[in-house]
Amino acid sequence: MALEQSFAGKVALVTGAGKNIGRRIALDLAARGASVVVNGRGDRAAVETVVGEINQAGGQAIGLLADVSDQAATLKMVADAVAAFGGIDVLVSNAGLRRQTPFLEMGLAEWREILSVALDGAFILAKAAVPHMIGRGGGAIVALSGISTHVGTLNRCHVSASKAGLEGLMRALAIELAPHGITCNCVAPGAVDTVRGASAGVLPSALADKGVPLGRKATVEEISGAVRYLAGPEGRYITGQTLHVNGGVFLT
Repeated sequence: MALEQSFAGKVALVTGAGKNIGRRIALDLAARGASVVVNGRGDRAAVETVVGEINQAGGQAIGLLADVSDQAATLKMVADAVAAFGGIDVLVSNAGLRRQTPFLEMGLAEWREILSVALDGAFILAKAAVPHMIGRGGGAIVALSGISTHVGTLNRCHVSASKAGLEGLMRALAIELAPHGITCNCVAPGAVDTVRGASAGVLPSALADKGVPLGRKATVEEISGAVRYLAGPEGRYITGQTLHVNGGVFLT
């Protein structure tokens, strides 16, 4: 059965989209009619694989590499996206770095590196994309936060701080951009069934299957579904919110 084309005519830019949650979001939006810009920082092969999946399924996608913490590179990426598809309607700030380092062993350089991608990157991306959303009569920004900032996690104070700042940024932008018809929200996943990079370390015990009331990790489809809802036509009256998808580990 064909999927509802609720994003037909829309252009979506998804950062960190070469694998895991970002990949699923890109595929999901494309399957529902969006033209998708698949972004990654350095793994061109992963990005091009996702682009190939979308195009082979009859969708439209291009891959653009850029480090979102680099303002010049991000501005060029957005300009290239607009040149290819005519504008931007949906921005998904998914790019982020994960490290596990005890606070007393953490250097300022590592602290700044983590914040530069998740928080600075979201700011830089929004600054670049919002004028194009305004030009198209509105849009949606969805940022990927996380459970760590709400429950506290050992050895990840920089990750927690970056995500807390990200949620604050989205709330502030929700108010400031509302007159332009732009919604700004966060999705905060708990443990997700993905391939963890070596730098992410071992999954905290509180997020292991036995610590989750529903008894399992989320699927990437469940996270992308939340993003799709907030970015799509049914989520146009929702802004400034954090939607938790964590199986009951954290209850708001």
